[in-house]
Amino acid sequence: MVVAVGRDEERIKESLEEMKGLCRTLGVEVVEWLWQKRAKPDPATYFGKGKLRKLKEIMKFCEADLVVVDDEITPVQSKNVREYLEMEVLDRTQVILEIFARHATSEEGKLQVEMASLLYELPRLVGKGEELSRLGGGIGTRGPGEPLLEVLRRHIKNRISQLRKRLREIEKEREIQRKQRLEKKIPHVSIVGYTNAGKSTLLKSLTESDVYIADKLFATLEPVTRRLRLKSGRLILMSDTVGFIKKLPHTIVSAFRATLEEVKYSDVLVHLVDASDPYAEEKMKASEKVLEEIGADRMPRILAFNKIDLCPRDRIEMLKRKHPEALFISAEKKAGLDHLLEKLEEILSQRDVQETLKIPIEKIGLVYALKDRLEILGEDYRDEYVLVTVKADKEILELLKGKVAS
Repeated sequence: MVVAVGRDEERIKESLEEMKGLCRTLGVEVVEWLWQKRAKPDPATYFGKGKLRKLKEIMKFCEADLVVVDDEITPVQSKNVREYLEMEVLDRTQVILEIFARHATSEEGKLQVEMASLLYELPRLVGKGEELSRLGGGIGTRGPGEPLLEVLRRHIKNRISQLRKRLREIEKEREIQRKQRLEKKIPHVSIVGYTNAGKSTLLKSLTESDVYIADKLFATLEPVTRRLRLKSGRLILMSDTVGFIKKLPHTIVSAFRATLEEVKYSDVLVHLVDASDPYAEEKMKASEKVLEEIGADRMPRILAFNKIDLCPRDRIEMLKRKHPEALFISAEKKAGLDHLLEKLEEILSQRDVQETLKIPIEKIGLVYALKDRLEILGEDYRDEYVLVTVKADKEILELLKGKVAS
């Protein structure tokens, strides 16, 4: 059992509720909250002396065996609190890193998590305790008199360098795949939003595909992409993405930046929000901040409030007044998804142009070969050619014209 603690900041209850969800994702239960009113944490123990004594009493009364701090604490603070309470102490960053480590499945995901963990650990080697001050020696060290601290620091730096090299190689592979996708001119739609907003459920419902779903934070770490055919016949690619969260540790942002920035190459974003969440507005702002940080804040997007089946009517009406441009759906119940698809079609078609082409009969197959990427509005067969009226992205039309002319 866990006691969650934090400083009395704005929206402290929201923050601790989120920490409760993070702990639940790890399979542990938060049995009590505690927060303190301090402008700055105590440099030695994070808490003041009185609050630290109270925390020890609470831990004993609740029979808890773990403290999680809704903040990033220093090694000195962690060591002192751990020794005083005589039990394990984790900060917010460590909790999130543990969740990421459990949920990473691909090679890239695992490498990103390892690098984030090492980036977190490296500046914390100093102050780890007397165990790092003893002398090291042996194969791979500079000599028998080298401090173990220096050995560990050099080892971590070397490993980070190896990880960065491999991640750059994976990024190059992704760049090739992205280039191939762009050459095919298949529109790409990314579902973005706060963690646990229902992005994976929406992808599964729209594409009727097998997508992992769990009522946990950060259930999805690697982008999942599926094909979806719109009513017009146009084929699009739709991707689920890693969820956003407030106070996301900078080490994780750094390690996952390449994955997050994949969103920038989408044609449309679907910003999904959990309508039933009492802190939905704040989480929308947090998501917008992440989109701004990765340079995706000016992209065409659709704001969609999900989980309306869990909301009372007056809450839905309130959200509609505040966000008249938004759509309201239930991904799980498949309610309102037709409106979402229509809106996607509308946005994508804004880039389209309509043109009537004169196609030799023997080359009419070239038109049908691109039917996934254009809409055929009419066909008028003549003796030696066909007048085909199509609607498509300008680049697709130029591609078709080039094929016909060759």
